[in-house]
Amino acid sequence: MNYMKKIIILSLLMLTVGVVFSQQLPHFSQYYLNDYLINPAVAGSRPYFEGKSAHRYQWEGITDAPRTYTLSVNGPTKNQKMGLGGYVFTDNVGPTRRTGANLSYAYHVKVSDKLKLGMGISAGVIQFMIDGSKITLRESDDDIITNGVQSVLLPDAGFGLYLYHEKYYVGFSAPQLLNSRVTFFKDGRNPEGTLPSHFFFNGGYKFKLAEDFVLEPSVFVKYISPVPVQFEGTLRLIYQDKVWLSGTYRDKDAITASIGYLINNYFTVAYGFDFTTTNLRNYSNGTHELMVGVRFYQYANKKSAPSIN
Repeated sequence: MNYMKKIIILSLLMLTVGVVFSQQLPHFSQYYLNDYLINPAVAGSRPYFEGKSAHRYQWEGITDAPRTYTLSVNGPTKNQKMGLGGYVFTDNVGPTRRTGANLSYAYHVKVSDKLKLGMGISAGVIQFMIDGSKITLRESDDDIITNGVQSVLLPDAGFGLYLYHEKYYVGFSAPQLLNSRVTFFKDGRNPEGTLPSHFFFNGGYKFKLAEDFVLEPSVFVKYISPVPVQFEGTLRLIYQDKVWLSGTYRDKDAITASIGYLINNYFTVAYGFDFTTTNLRNYSNGTHELMVGVRFYQYANKKSAPSIN
């Protein structure tokens, strides 16, 4: 058992150091609660400014497994035709760390009385770091990885579209469009890579089951070349626009159970747990995800905004 665990940990570290540049952006199972992180056009689509903090502790029980933290804020301008937002994140995996900051702008137009289209752009920076002191090398004079900390700062940009109605929504976004090249060292062999473009699609629909209950199915599809398309689907049951239970299936990865509560229409708390469906379940105790949010400024008379997200 211990021998196999060491092999898995070593493989994860090799994967991280060798191809971290082609990895996906930070992922959250409760994507439907913080959709601004995946689409800048969401900014301003709801009648309030809101800040959210998300924490993901992946593959508990495995040393140096991914740990991801985000903090975001977004909301509409006074005329509710434009949206502004920004977020920061840090993603730690063993001896590597990715830290990023992003700002966005969105413009919203009426398609019909209850249907609107948001168009958003975003720009920011991403910093990659490798701490060589945390890596034990077979050859101490390796040219690629030293005992010091190596880092590189890169630009980032993206865009998104968000079509939304009080009953449904559809979004498409494409972050990391610049395909910035990652180069750590000036001398010696250099593990170069690029930040690949991501393509996200998500959508959902709200079915009213009874006076107090709403059933919301949603989907999230991701494509990052050359990785195969990843699909996940969620079914969420909402009670009185305040409490919800949900289940998510992520293809060839995990099943997530989540619960959340909107307190006094201002504070949101949600917790999700991933049950790993791959062979990693033999060595991991699952994945924990916590999200908290607060609405700190609200405009009136905007019925097209979803009540819970």
